[in-house]
Amino acid sequence: MNLEIERYNREVEGAAPQEIISYFTGKFGDRIAFATSLGAEDQVITEMIASAGHEMKIFTLETGRLFQETYDLLDITREKYGLDIDVCFPDHVDVEEMVNTKGINLFYKNVENRKLCCFIRKTEPLKRALQGMDAWICGLRRDQSPGRAAIHAVEWDAIHQKIKVNPLADWTTGQVWDYIHSHKIPYNTLHDKGYASIGCLPCTRPIDPGEDIRAGRWWWETLGNKECGLHEE
Repeated sequence: MNLEIERYNREVEGAAPQEIISYFTGKFGDRIAFATSLGAEDQVITEMIASAGHEMKIFTLETGRLFQETYDLLDITREKYGLDIDVCFPDHVDVEEMVNTKGINLFYKNVENRKLCCFIRKTEPLKRALQGMDAWICGLRRDQSPGRAAIHAVEWDAIHQKIKVNPLADWTTGQVWDYIHSHKIPYNTLHDKGYASIGCLPCTRPIDPGEDIRAGRWWWETLGNKECGLHEE
């Protein structure tokens, strides 16, 4: 599979994100999906998909702990672009067992609890949403965090055994926001209040000037890789 991924990366080297999306949409058809968190990068990709008229499965993960501003943006985005965005929920039995066993705010106690919560509310629903797909698109960028500095436009997702496409891999934060403003793309209003990366409400805070983009995610954890499990290999 590495040789295939290398070939794909050579074929899209230097291509614009719109061209990368079109390339893989044409190659995989209804076997490629776009997972949106409704973050700034994903809003850019949503606009690119809608403006090109691509038809693909678009979905978002509803953890049950999101900000109201995120829910509002979901409705605004659906209406503006006329897109069906599937909402994927965690298994309620797993959530109930976790909460009743470990508490509603278990994630503050230790990293293991936090990762369990992310697994039940995000990783498992993602796995179900990707069933039947050969590839998926997401909004990862190299300058989002040190852990993402080496990503490529095309990668092999060993967890889900699928091709992962990162059309904005080499974009900067400035490019993302320039595109949002120039194309009048709706975005989460929390970004205007210092939230750089937005996840679940109890696990996200605004960042201070000079802090890493993802410093506001699970801010009480001082060490380790600050990922929820969706993009770990």
